Amino acid sequence: MAVSFLNDDFFSRLETCALNLRSDLRGFFGGKHLVKTYGQTVEFADYREYMLGDDIRRIDWNLFSRFEKYFLKLFTDERQMHTQIYLDCSASMGKANPKKGAYAVAFAAALGFLSVHNMDKLSYHFIRGAASDDPYGVIVGKNAFFRAVSDFDTLEFGSEADLAQGILGGADVSQGNGLSVIISDFFTDSDWRKAVDYLCFKNRQVLLVQVLTPEETEPLYSGRVSLIDAESEDVLDERNMKVRITRSMQQAYEEALHDFLEGITTFCASRGVGYAAVRCDVPIEKVLFGELLKTGLLQ
Repeated sequence: MAVSFLNDDFFSRLETCALNLRSDLRGFFGGKHLVKTYGQTVEFADYREYMLGDDIRRIDWNLFSRFEKYFLKLFTDERQMHTQIYLDCSASMGKANPKKGAYAVAFAAALGFLSVHNMDKLSYHFIRGAASDDPYGVIVGKNAFFRAVSDFDTLEFGSEADLAQGILGGADVSQGNGLSVIISDFFTDSDWRKAVDYLCFKNRQVLLVQVLTPEETEPLYSGRVSLIDAESEDVLDERNMKVRITRSMQQAYEEALHDFLEGITTFCASRGVGYAAVRCDVPIEKVLFGELLKTGLLQ
């Protein structure tokens, strides 16, 4: 992958950000995310009346002396979450346009950095065909993170990717312990909605990041052109065609793209899933501080 966004300046600009995950997630002990349950941190949260079986060491004796009732001190609970990032490595994501692939990789790296910066666990899953490759295992800490992303510049895109099979048939998805991110253009025949429903069933917070190029959102083709499917390995594939581009065809494409994006937006809203459609000519920092702030994921 000849194009790269990853450098020290890129990561240093992210250190002021933090992931804002749902408070009903369970997670693991020892992180930075405040959850709804009460725990053993030093930050006071509330009082409640003593019940038989409670730890008497948590009774506030000052309140007992005032009200002659037993009250327990409750403290906030902070948990460590697990961020799973699924990256579509099909040809349409980077083979025809290396900048699009580099942009998607940089986005995956940015979200991964924010996770380890929050003391969360992290794993990357690269989807090719119907398989999901997990080359680094569970990443904990910035040293392990930077060792992993040092290989990102060699990441290759090719063929097709079945997002549904790659996610459902990949590594076990833990129940309610963090964030799952799918980065793709979603130009696929696979039923990726089934994968999203599965992640929601697992009570994970889900974010879809759709990466598009300027040519995909505002094509400027005219006259007679040859359209070659980036994921086609056969020149005689029926998806490859020679056509004459007319204004009516351009309008039909615009309408189809609008309906396609609107369909994803509606689906995500119905599932409580975060969704951001981004163009690879827009600076990643602008997207992070703009689109992800709108989803409520970033703070």
